[in-house]
Amino acid sequence: MRKPADATWLGALLGGSGVLHLVRPRTYEWLVPPELGDARAWVLASGVAEIGAAALLAAPATRRAGGWAAVALLLAFVPAHLHMFRVAKGKPVPLAIATVRLPLQVPMVAAALRVARSR
Repeated sequence: MRKPADATWLGALLGGSGVLHLVRPRTYEWLVPPELGDARAWVLASGVAEIGAAALLAAPATRRAGGWAAVALLLAFVPAHLHMFRVAKGKPVPLAIATVRLPLQVPMVAAALRVARSR
């Protein structure tokens, strides 16, 4: 079974991001809405989940499950992306990043859905 291109780049993106979450958690902690509680725990858990989804995407037998896991993760990250707008008020660079980052979720979720629905 040939590995779909979407699974390749999505797996690399999620795997790389997951490793960064574990190696440099402070980089991501400000993205966790305070309403969710302990930011470090959320960052570490999301890093592990991203690595897990990437691993599922890498193997043909689990690729579809990896696609669904990626969909769930990407949708679960929407509150963090929206939170960026709250904390970026009056800060041009973080606001620009937030403005670009949120719409990028759409093609990523679409790619994850293609993988999840593939045969």
